[in-house]
Amino acid sequence: MGFYYELLHRDIEADGTHVAQYRPTINTQGAWNDNEQHMAPATGVICAELEKFRPKDHMQIARISLDILGMIYLDDFQITTRCIRPGKTIELIESVFEAKGRTCIVARTWRMITEDTSEVAGLEDKPMPSPETLPNWKGMSVWDGGYIRSVAKNIKEVERRPGKGKVWLTNDLEMIEGEPTTSFVKLMGMVDTMNGVVVRQENPFTHMFPNVDLQIHLYRLPTGKYLGLEVEQQYGKDGIGLTSAVLHDKEGPFGHAAQILTVRKMPTN
Repeated sequence: MGFYYELLHRDIEADGTHVAQYRPTINTQGAWNDNEQHMAPATGVICAELEKFRPKDHMQIARISLDILGMIYLDDFQITTRCIRPGKTIELIESVFEAKGRTCIVARTWRMITEDTSEVAGLEDKPMPSPETLPNWKGMSVWDGGYIRSVAKNIKEVERRPGKGKVWLTNDLEMIEGEPTTSFVKLMGMVDTMNGVVVRQENPFTHMFPNVDLQIHLYRLPTGKYLGLEVEQQYGKDGIGLTSAVLHDKEGPFGHAAQILTVRKMPTN
């Protein structure tokens, strides 16, 4: 299948709320559990709904804050998107992802007015080498799941060691069957991969480290189909870790992402 999700139905209610129902494919399957979706495509399909929600030419998505409230079931689900703080220059949008009668993800997104600030523009983040001339990295083969298989053959290594590194990745799939995938949706739908590219442990892992959230901050919208991840992964001494990344496209850096991790010993069978 050349896509992550099948759209079953999408409605706009009288108050402007969007309600969309989806069916995931095996390409969304997670790395920790065969019966759950990976957070990466789940983020992508939420972003696809955000793009369709009352689009405004003079406003741009600047931050997406996603909290994972429980297992993201590999089953039919619904995304409900509404504006909870309207405004002419800044608005806050909420997206709720529900499956099997439970809320799995709550995402809150700031959309902000745009204007020409080129006179004062400046970045501290530095570009990464272009992916075209870089070698393939096969290290993601330590992970299971349909989502990882969808990107594993398309990962380019810039430099990498346990705990820190830079890679490029892409995939050949549409986010939603029959709908064109924009650069924003494609790249946002791979950000969560960052937690698996610079693991601080040797395989087989002694500890698991799933994330309970994903925070994405954008100072411009991305372009193209390649996502660059400049990643650091850190474990504290009390069972909490942090994975953080500078986000890149082929034009240069465009934002940051972070995940808080629950670090705990791998369960024994």
